[in-house]
Amino acid sequence: MKLGLHINDYNWSIEPGRFGATLAEIGRTAEAAGFASIGVADHVWQDPHVGGPELPELECYGTLAFLAAHTRRIPLMAIVTGVHFRHPGMLAKTVTTLDVLSGGRAWLGIGAGHYEAEARGLGIPFPPRRERFEQLEETLQICLRMWSGERGDERPFTGKHFRLERPLNLPQSLSRPHPPILIGGAGETKTLRLVARYADACNLFPMPDLPRKLEVLRRHCEAEGRDYAAIGRTCAFRFDVGADGSGVGELIGRLRSLAGMGIQTVIGSVQGIEQIRPLERIGREVLPAVAEFAPVSPEP
Repeated sequence: MKLGLHINDYNWSIEPGRFGATLAEIGRTAEAAGFASIGVADHVWQDPHVGGPELPELECYGTLAFLAAHTRRIPLMAIVTGVHFRHPGMLAKTVTTLDVLSGGRAWLGIGAGHYEAEARGLGIPFPPRRERFEQLEETLQICLRMWSGERGDERPFTGKHFRLERPLNLPQSLSRPHPPILIGGAGETKTLRLVARYADACNLFPMPDLPRKLEVLRRHCEAEGRDYAAIGRTCAFRFDVGADGSGVGELIGRLRSLAGMGIQTVIGSVQGIEQIRPLERIGREVLPAVAEFAPVSPEP
């Protein structure tokens, strides 16, 4: 099992002028500790599950670009971009830019989006759920076309929601055949079908029905002619080792349970991340332990 870092909470016990220096130290520490990736939440207001809009929130891709400048090897992604936030052509260009400037370390993390109040609050269109899923599939198609070949598939794209006259993409992404795609969400009819059709990884929730969700994904892969084993199985989580490290054993046990459900990579937020010590402790005590865990695949 691997662990990824999810930065989704900026309610840090620091002076406002220390955000940049603290974030840079978090990135360097996560890379040195051996985390498999750094993901940044893509919100403009803080999510209600993490405290709500009165708490601080940094814009995702500016934050990822900053982290790219302060790290050297670790992959970087949004966890996950709401499809309603950016036009597909601009999203593909943004991820391409991150990929080029980071030396080929960008992923596209994407989903259908949620949190209507956030979008309405800042004047961002928020279509109905069905329409967002239609937009999500068209966005994936557009990104893959813009990442094809040496300069993108330049033929016009005409969909139900988006029209691009010339999907040119220069410079092209360094990641080949394209930046890997992670789709967040556990919907069995739409989201997991899109994972099977387009994605390199899924991102699910740590619920008791995880094995069933993975079995649904496997069936979608069969229908799409995809190799289920080629899709990374990731899960959102929260890493809390305790202020004194007393939570390490419990955390390792819960991660072992997720591996037993079939999860390969757990992408988690870290309690007290701005203090740096919890990140270092995870690197010393948790990462070596979970590296031995072998994920279980659902039976055919």
